[in-house]
Amino acid sequence: MRIFAVGATGFVGRTLVPVLADAGHEVTVLVRTKSPFAPHPRIQTISGDPMLPGPWQAAAASHDAVVNLAGAPIATRWDSATKERIRLSRVRTTEMVVEALRAAPPKVFVCANAVGYFGDQGDTPLGDDAPAGTGFLAEVAQAWQEAALTAQACGHRVIIPRFGVVLGPGGGALKAMLPVFRLGLGGRLGSGRQWFPWIHIEDVAHGIRFVLEHDDLSGPINFVAPETITNAEFTRALAAALNRPAVFAVPAWVLHLVLGEAASMLLTSQRCEPRRLQAAGFSFAYPDIATALRHAVRMPKYSHPTRA
Repeated sequence: MRIFAVGATGFVGRTLVPVLADAGHEVTVLVRTKSPFAPHPRIQTISGDPMLPGPWQAAAASHDAVVNLAGAPIATRWDSATKERIRLSRVRTTEMVVEALRAAPPKVFVCANAVGYFGDQGDTPLGDDAPAGTGFLAEVAQAWQEAALTAQACGHRVIIPRFGVVLGPGGGALKAMLPVFRLGLGGRLGSGRQWFPWIHIEDVAHGIRFVLEHDDLSGPINFVAPETITNAEFTRALAAALNRPAVFAVPAWVLHLVLGEAASMLLTSQRCEPRRLQAAGFSFAYPDIATALRHAVRMPKYSHPTRA
């Protein structure tokens, strides 16, 4: 399969692209500047801005599949300009990809999304078809999904992987957490009772490969590990993986003081379950948090487990 990847120079993409290439797929990566990938016979790059029309759109339309991972970071205090950047980086980029595919023959379009779609759902178990929630991130995720699903009207198979917190070495959420926890200063956030949907980066990469290769899958799919844990349980597991204590706690009011509205992304509760992935036969390499964190905090490189 010839795959065109947008927004793939970040944390997830740097793992995904080699996984796809090693599986025998040819991958073209849209880059703004230089490529972050080691030379590989099945990886090439093309320059362009995914938020603007350009020659990259014709290149995308010539491939068998398009994977869109583009999106500005959300782990910052939100002001009106930051909110608009977060929204546009997801929705506008997706609209540009759909425009590229509008007159193309049927393809596979994988457009990333997030469990933020569900908003704060308390203790309710959330399958792939659970209703959308409220709040800024939920609204962004809904607009993002709606933009991607318009490609269905053009005959394309659209898949919406909703990512939980992606855990892995060298980046993502752990990049900010590890220095604090290694000093023994880590702890739960707020009450710690909020559910913490997560997934190891290897399972993200192989999960995307899985949905690309299974023609019967389309629509929203929860990309979360099968073990559901709370924030307090995650805190204890990370401290144990580092052999450090985790006795501190950050009250909700402190998070709101420091982060403002963005504190909601740390305090919302989403008990997401990967029902469709499991029903389709996907096998998680890191199904439990202890195994995932042992690899994420101690291994300098990924092991790339063998997959069927």
